[in-house]
Amino acid sequence: METHFRTCNLCEAMCGLKITHQNSEILKIEGDFEDNFSRGHICPKANGLKDIYLDKDRLKFPIKKTENGWQQISWDEAYSLVVSKTKEIQEKYGRDAIGVYQGNPTIHNLGTTMFAPDFFRLLKTKNMFSATSTDQLPHHFASWLMYGHPMLLPVPDIDHTDYMLIIGGNPLASNGSMMSVPDVAHRLEAIKNRGGKYVVVDPRKTETAKHASEHFFIKPNTDAFFLIALAKEILAIKNLELDESKFTGLDQLKQEINNFNLNDIEQITGISGETIRTIANDFCSSPTAVCYGRVGVSTQAFGGVCLWLINVINIISDNFDKKGGAMFTLPAIDFIGNAKPKDRFSRWKSRVSGYPEFIGELPVAALAEEMLTEGDGQIKMLFTNCGNPVLSTSNGVQLEKALETLELMVSFDIYLNETTCHADLILPPATGLENPHYDLTFHVLAIRNTAKYSPPLFEKAEGAKYDWEIFQELRNLFLGENQTIVPPEVKLDLGLKFGPYQLSMDVLKQNPHGIDLGALKPIAENRIQQKINLCPDILAKDLSRLQEAKHELFATDSKQFWLVGRRHLRDNNSWMHNSAKLMKGKNRCTLLINPADSDFLGLKDHETVVVTSRVGQVEIPIEITDDIMPGVVSMPHGYGHHRKGIKLDVAKQYAGVSINDLSDEKVIDQLTGNSAFSAVRVSVFSLLDLKK
Repeated sequence: METHFRTCNLCEAMCGLKITHQNSEILKIEGDFEDNFSRGHICPKANGLKDIYLDKDRLKFPIKKTENGWQQISWDEAYSLVVSKTKEIQEKYGRDAIGVYQGNPTIHNLGTTMFAPDFFRLLKTKNMFSATSTDQLPHHFASWLMYGHPMLLPVPDIDHTDYMLIIGGNPLASNGSMMSVPDVAHRLEAIKNRGGKYVVVDPRKTETAKHASEHFFIKPNTDAFFLIALAKEILAIKNLELDESKFTGLDQLKQEINNFNLNDIEQITGISGETIRTIANDFCSSPTAVCYGRVGVSTQAFGGVCLWLINVINIISDNFDKKGGAMFTLPAIDFIGNAKPKDRFSRWKSRVSGYPEFIGELPVAALAEEMLTEGDGQIKMLFTNCGNPVLSTSNGVQLEKALETLELMVSFDIYLNETTCHADLILPPATGLENPHYDLTFHVLAIRNTAKYSPPLFEKAEGAKYDWEIFQELRNLFLGENQTIVPPEVKLDLGLKFGPYQLSMDVLKQNPHGIDLGALKPIAENRIQQKINLCPDILAKDLSRLQEAKHELFATDSKQFWLVGRRHLRDNNSWMHNSAKLMKGKNRCTLLINPADSDFLGLKDHETVVVTSRVGQVEIPIEITDDIMPGVVSMPHGYGHHRKGIKLDVAKQYAGVSINDLSDEKVIDQLTGNSAFSAVRVSVFSLLDLKK
């Protein structure tokens, strides 16, 4: 028997794994207790690595759609088709006739992260899209405006804080997210053990909320009002004096938030003024404190404002760049460096709806309409890379229709899923345990500075290719060059040697459990090349839109509900649903509804209901629970595997329905362009009543 140590790459937590294997067979996957970062913790998803490796549905060689179905072809034929059709379509229609969508797993795969951008940049198209605008774009937007770089993202110093306020986040299910934190349950419990507390504000009593010191329900899409009230109370408590050589905008901030009335905020959010004052007092009186917001605050109509205000709260409470507060990492490979601020927003707009570009990408809410609407710049060919936007972006049914209009679609993916089944060509890379791994991005978001390299465990199949080979070979063919194919370790070694700790690949290979580089330290002065702006004009102007929205939020309609998503520890978006180990157990694709609402509608537990929105409807069984507040219903993300053309045998058995057959592509954060999944209104009807 042999032992292999590696970092799990299935979510952001970077858990260390100990894999026991013999004769190419995995015998056991367990936590690595010698990994200083994860301390032996793993979640159930780790076993999915074995399932993916052995999955009979996983693609390993290029396949092409023909009149007689999918046919395997050679890499040379696949490459030639990609390059020739790309050039042909751009010559005929223009550069922007090519669209690119990159999914969440791109950032979890080292070779794709390193080498896919070089190929896609060659296309010189403005129609670039990614999962960023379905998830965390407001985080990057606020950091760009306040700190000068979209990846300068403050991370909660969870191991040293005395008070943690979690808004719209569920780290016990997500293992962090924009805060890479393995063993988060014990780390949160440690806050209470040292005499502190952590508090959750969420429209659902989540897995994290159930263990929290306190939980407060809040109406969806109203967090910006709550955060304004909290900031207002903190400013009243604190006699704030900020260093004017480092900060600007305090007076304007005070002026802007004083325009909001606390009595209005009580009615809008459902949280009393007394509760808000208590939270503010507890936050300010704790030796250290940190406010953390995640998907719930990011994916709503005022996501940009929410993330700005969370940063503001950490600063004005004197918990920014401070032990136990919100801090920056200093990763071993520092691709941020001392980057100077530059224009990254609204340099161009989407052709149909005029949505703004940010960091080189357009909001994915515009993707379908850019394919469906005729005219100059219409997308005629699409690349998808490690993504399943039919299930993960708003109005999946509309997107399906749009994909069928393309002249050519090429997917880099290991599965024939709900999106790639519409492709003409699929190029699958080697994956998971066949790949080397280093978390370039998540070390930037980690709650501790560490570095770790994982070599491949198994050889890839004969004739298969790594992602880093595919993208470099396509680049060479596109340019007519013959550059040497460089493995990722070459670039990693350079990044490590020129990084702040002057490490090397040799050093990392000698430390299979990773290298602990220490706790987070105050380094903002060295990372930020501008004054921190507490009240950027772009964000301040969006407060007028927030004021206008309050009239709609005051209104109540007993026949309509706010629809919010949810995540399960054994789910990872849609692409882990073909793992039998992760999918077994009771049905997780249900609609959570409060008892008061189910009684009003005359519904019984586990009854199948019809949920409708502006864009579509689904049928789904309900779960009646006090864990969801009245007026709100919740569905999980990533299901909907009933669609024709897919080859995911396990996922089909747990098909469920897609929340994004209800989410509305027109409901977005108008400022940033991020999809506002938590701002969609739906109606619920008894299936039995509709059939009568």
